[in-house]
Amino acid sequence: MAQHEQALCYQMSDSLSFPSFTLFRVFKKTSGNGHIALYLAKRDFVDNVDSVEVVDGVIKVDPSGLNDRKVFVYLACAFRYGSDDLDVMGLSFRRDIWIQRVQVYPPTGANTASSPMQEFLMKKVGEQGYPFSFQMPTDLPCSVSLQPGPGDAGKACGVDFEVKGYIANAANNADEVIEKKDTCRLMIRKIQFAPVNNKAGPKADIAKQFMMTDKPVHLEASLEKEIYYHGDPITVNVKINNETAKVVKKIKVSVEQLTNVVLYSSDTYVKTVCCEEFGETVNANSTFNKSFQITPLLANNKEKRGLSVDGRLKDEDTHLASTTLSQGEKEMQGIIISYKVKVNLMVSGGGLLGGLTSSDVTVELPLTLMSPKPAEL
Repeated sequence: MAQHEQALCYQMSDSLSFPSFTLFRVFKKTSGNGHIALYLAKRDFVDNVDSVEVVDGVIKVDPSGLNDRKVFVYLACAFRYGSDDLDVMGLSFRRDIWIQRVQVYPPTGANTASSPMQEFLMKKVGEQGYPFSFQMPTDLPCSVSLQPGPGDAGKACGVDFEVKGYIANAANNADEVIEKKDTCRLMIRKIQFAPVNNKAGPKADIAKQFMMTDKPVHLEASLEKEIYYHGDPITVNVKINNETAKVVKKIKVSVEQLTNVVLYSSDTYVKTVCCEEFGETVNANSTFNKSFQITPLLANNKEKRGLSVDGRLKDEDTHLASTTLSQGEKEMQGIIISYKVKVNLMVSGGGLLGGLTSSDVTVELPLTLMSPKPAEL
């Protein structure tokens, strides 16, 4: 029998510190044999950099079908690098980055309902309900998926989080086979939102001297602010002081996504998510000052295999993966996302050989790309 997932709506009462007529969703997953069922009040948990929201819920247990076994719940953060359908010979195409297990039945006394939501769920589930909670550390990555190619099938690779209830003799015995009908699981997401306070944007400059010239081309680029929201245009201010006899023929502004995959080693993959060329000319011994706008969008990058996007639970819309914020005290594992803006000048020499002596001048700026925190959170 397949697992059943439901999203239920309930009304909370004043006695639990919730306003009257407050409707909310409860996510429920029942095991194939019907002996256990997971209940969660939400599936998105916010990472505030210095702390992460507690993952708490309730599991309903029917002791009559346990056959003297126990019931456990775990929360796992894993890197998935292949579809579940590809698992062969007992080899799983996933690696657990972090996992924590608790025994919920028979109760050990370590788990008690600690939030109004848990207390409400306990009343709804009844005497067969048992609470559980997990505190994730701050050095875990956020939920990220790697975009499959147009012809790829199956589940996307990436970092995901899973709450799983299961019936077993021991919490983690490699020799014990746990049948799928004795399990129920719900996928959740760990997400970050942009900080409320936005700072002044970064600035970078370079002076490049060419062969057979005694003076350089000065290029300065800056962003108006440090953080940009997904879908908003990014304003890039460009200043050029051309002290040479060469001519700036073209200005190219691009945004690159850097995906750092940290598992057994650290590998960084770079993909351009937005690139625009502007036919601005800066003649010899002249200056230039102008602002350009570019907007990186997932909609313009749907065909790029391996592009990082924010994790999703079903087939809902998403966007480019958000910049990963961290305290920097401990190296993260999994997938870490960053962005940079590149400003490139194509400079060509004068005279008959101008087209053969062209060269580039480039500066890079760090970019923080995120979503604003919703008002209801």
